[in-house]
Amino acid sequence: MRFRSSLFLALTALTATTALAAPADDAAIRNVEAAQESAWNAHDAHAYAQLFAADAVLINAFGWQTNGSADIERKLGDAFSYLFAKSRMQIEDVSIRPVSDDLALAYVTWSMTGAKSLDGSGGDVTPHGIQTQLLRRSEGRWLILSYQNTSRGAPEHALPRVAPPVRKCLLGNREGKCIIQK
Repeated sequence: MRFRSSLFLALTALTATTALAAPADDAAIRNVEAAQESAWNAHDAHAYAQLFAADAVLINAFGWQTNGSADIERKLGDAFSYLFAKSRMQIEDVSIRPVSDDLALAYVTWSMTGAKSLDGSGGDVTPHGIQTQLLRRSEGRWLILSYQNTSRGAPEHALPRVAPPVRKCLLGNREGKCIIQK
């Protein structure tokens, strides 16, 4: 019985310290997300990368991994020159879940217009997605440490074209139905 009450007190204490973000932290994290939208819409890869820790890991909606804010800036700069040259992002919702005094999870839903598909066609695609971010407070500033971006309902034109396999009928019945296919 003593173990249960100790466990209950420990869980209660943990929940109490991580259940709600301090208003200042909540506002600061929401400012990071607003800055993400602003930097994206200005096509400013440098400003966007400054939202990330130097050792951040970013996995984009295509599943490509980028390590470190310098690499994020370089790759996003390349993407802004073509794939996202006319894109506009809108942050739709931000949900914050504190993990500790200096770590928080943010779930960020977004939509976008003006992006090209990977093959360069289909301008003005409107993808939607959700980012799962782990943010760390360092020297009084919240930075994105880990970022996973997932598309919600990838548009058909963004998916690779795969032709269905050609099947040959090796044996048919009297009604003309195929019994054995290759």
